[in-house]
Amino acid sequence: MNFPTVGVIGAGQLARMMVPPAIDLGINLSLFAASSEDSGAQIASHIVGDYKDAHALLEWAKSCDVVTFEHEQVPRGVITALEAAGVSVYPSSHAFEFSQDKLAMRGKISELGLPNPAWEIYDGATPTLTFPLMAKTSTGGYDGRGVFVIADENELKELHVRIGAPLLLEEKLNFDYELAIMVARSPHGQAATWAPTLTVQRDGICIQTITPIPEISDALATDAISTALAIAQGIDLVGVMAVELFVVDGKLIINELALRPHNSGHWSIEGSRTSQFEQHLRAVLNLPLGDTSLTAPFAVMGNVIGIETDKDGDLYRPYRHLMARNPGLKIHQYKKELRPGRKVGHVTALGSELLELRTEVDHAVAYLSGAIDE
Repeated sequence: MNFPTVGVIGAGQLARMMVPPAIDLGINLSLFAASSEDSGAQIASHIVGDYKDAHALLEWAKSCDVVTFEHEQVPRGVITALEAAGVSVYPSSHAFEFSQDKLAMRGKISELGLPNPAWEIYDGATPTLTFPLMAKTSTGGYDGRGVFVIADENELKELHVRIGAPLLLEEKLNFDYELAIMVARSPHGQAATWAPTLTVQRDGICIQTITPIPEISDALATDAISTALAIAQGIDLVGVMAVELFVVDGKLIINELALRPHNSGHWSIEGSRTSQFEQHLRAVLNLPLGDTSLTAPFAVMGNVIGIETDKDGDLYRPYRHLMARNPGLKIHQYKKELRPGRKVGHVTALGSELLELRTEVDHAVAYLSGAIDE
């Protein structure tokens, strides 16, 4: 039985959600986990090790036909070591850099002639951008981490000393809203996108997505699709990528890239004929890509995020209430410890009445997280 083995570096919820499509396709998954308690490691074959250890990764990769990622933290030198040893790694170290390093990403977007905000590198000299501005660490930031609103030069200097590395500075945009678009590309160049998704943010964390974006113009949706495809080709993407964008006065400005399955694409599990997780497996194995059309007029996804609460954190108890209230609601648990600010699951609702869907998802998220009990 010549079914391939896909190795995934990381074993969080993204790896966990690759398991069902892998089972359906008969594809073997092998996770390189930090702990056997990791979300994905609880349900999939795995080994435990340090993803910064090139030797350990090389030994593990010998049993894999292809290696991919579910987070951006693997040092680039480790990835190049795998490639030098002949391991098929997707996305490649060259492409993955634009997900790991925001300065490299901004430079590449400029090179491709796509819309960046005004930006510059800060190494201590007086910036040319006007305050207030955004300062970002080049690496390591996600869910609002490593992103700072800076009021003046003194505040910027203090941050620079604390971080101890060059910062990416960007103009502070007054944007209309944020959107994300998922794109997949295979080694032989086939590419596919999903419908652009509205992302609703709170404290730098996405709390809800709506797909497709209500009342988005055909021109803007086409522009988002064209932008995602241009980036995918320009960086030689293999796998799935999220392109996060701001809409400013009806025009797109690129925010960030994530070269892996992404929170803004979770709706696709039920809301698309091919989920981002199945598509990622297809892409890294150079299989023909799947149909990305929607299965309902709207898909609304809400993230279940831990809050400060004195409740016991029982995430199973709410099922009886939520399933009786809305039999069509889909609940996904990551089996992670409930902590304030941590994504521990998501819920998705499909249908044609957007207000009703958003109300149901808001209620389910609040009930699961312990914010309400009725």
